[in-house]
Amino acid sequence: MKNNTNECEVINMHEEMRRAFSLLSGKWKLEILWLLNQRMHRFGELRRAIPGITQHMLTAQLRELEEDGLVSRTVYAEVPPRVEYQITQKARGLGPTMEALTAWWKMYGSTIPKRTAGRGRKAKDNPL
Repeated sequence: MKNNTNECEVINMHEEMRRAFSLLSGKWKLEILWLLNQRMHRFGELRRAIPGITQHMLTAQLRELEEDGLVSRTVYAEVPPRVEYQITQKARGLGPTMEALTAWWKMYGSTIPKRTAGRGRKAKDNPL
């Protein structure tokens, strides 16, 4: 009976991890979160910092991250309008994961073929 319980826990955890992966998946989401983990950014700063992203796609990804509670958006009543994005406390919990990914890349990134790092992006937009 105990084995059956463990199997159910594994299945449930698999479903939960699929939800987590889905939440963070998207061509640009991790890069956006990584940048916002460094500091607050305005929309134009994010767009310039992410080669190859379109205005439409950045807007869509930021909206999804905001809806999921990972990014907060602050609009200032100024002319011209100023909008700032920052990660939420919930997203700050991903900080150690991002740091671990950075450490992994520093250790193994040079062993990964350059074409892999740029999958899905035009070669001219890929700084690798």
